[in-house]
Amino acid sequence: MSRTVKRAFKYRFYPTEAQAAELARTFGCIRKVYNLALAVRTEAWALRQERVNYNATSAMLTTWKRTEELAYLSEVSSVPLQQALRHLQVAFTNFFAGRARYPTFKSKKKSRRSAEYTTSAFRWRGGQLILAKMTEPLDIVWSRPLPDGATPSTVTVSQDAAGRWFVSLLCEDVIPETRAANSAVGIDAGLDNLLALSTGEKIVNPRHERADRTRLVRAQRNLSRKEKGSANRVKARLKVARVQVRLADRRHDYLHKLTTRLVRENQTIVIEDLTVRNMVKNRSLARAISDAAWRHFRTMLEYKVAWHGRELITVDRWFPSSKLCSACGALAETMPLNVRSWVCRCGAVHDRDTNAARNILAAGLAVSACGAGVRPQRESSRSGRPAVKQETSGATQRTPPSNGGDDVNPWTLPGSGPGRTASATGRR
Repeated sequence: MSRTVKRAFKYRFYPTEAQAAELARTFGCIRKVYNLALAVRTEAWALRQERVNYNATSAMLTTWKRTEELAYLSEVSSVPLQQALRHLQVAFTNFFAGRARYPTFKSKKKSRRSAEYTTSAFRWRGGQLILAKMTEPLDIVWSRPLPDGATPSTVTVSQDAAGRWFVSLLCEDVIPETRAANSAVGIDAGLDNLLALSTGEKIVNPRHERADRTRLVRAQRNLSRKEKGSANRVKARLKVARVQVRLADRRHDYLHKLTTRLVRENQTIVIEDLTVRNMVKNRSLARAISDAAWRHFRTMLEYKVAWHGRELITVDRWFPSSKLCSACGALAETMPLNVRSWVCRCGAVHDRDTNAARNILAAGLAVSACGAGVRPQRESSRSGRPAVKQETSGATQRTPPSNGGDDVNPWTLPGSGPGRTASATGRR
């Protein structure tokens, strides 16, 4: 059975001078409208405890255009400005729901330069795209074809730090049903190897940042020597940006190919619920962890499993996957990071990463079978205990270790008899 999904197709394009000037004005107006609306909403709540919604800010936009000071807002298409207000509304919704921090003001130098056009603000004819306030179609490099008969519902134009222009077309696409070769796979993320699979395979860590570190350091050192506000500093900044976007592009391409392969080959994928935000606080490993892009890897997996009808299970971060013997279930007391292989008292010889991947797979399948919750329980929860699955009465008894960190044993002994429990999340 095929699935119809909304999918964005991103292409590079080369605008004319007039188009580039028009888009630059649009970016500036979007930033101005967003900041004005954010200031109004913040002031209304701080002074009067009043919530200003999208409809109110949309009416304010009309008023702003009529003033002499902000009359230039009428020179660009109104659709991207309205979309900016909708994005602000989504930001506040996420904030009040506890999913994000309070919205911040857009910066001319640091914020992403982008504009979103809906169907009323662009014309799509014969594979040519003409945006509002423009007379010529965009010169798009069609690196891959759009789906047959696809018509974009939303167009997003953006410019990255290196000055490259991109257009993203949101279209409906049909994902054909494919049968997975394997039923399930467990994945353990690492640095020596990017991923270790429960099948015994290890995915090499390309270390993109290390490969271009010398070029990046040289470019950044050259930038630091330029006088602020000078034309030479602008040129030096572009050189730094070109190195950084090259790293990002290579990392993005590698993760896309890797996640697509994993989703196509496996029906169920089990991973760890890693807190990358806390892990990068380790100054010794922050650069390597950031380069591995574990969060980006998980994000790709989440939407691709939804496309292909697969299942993604995340195991609780406190599950002691490295210290647990996947053969007999015995739990080692300590497992320093420099120990890459170890021998259990049952005689089994384990590679640290492969053993962890196998334990992650077993824990994820166990919790999936008993229907655990879809989100991991946090330490601040009222119960303090995640959803669990007890083993049979013949489960091996173990004494929980006293040390903490990644290898803390989160298992409990509910009831009268010893039982193993594994904490994991369900499908996301």
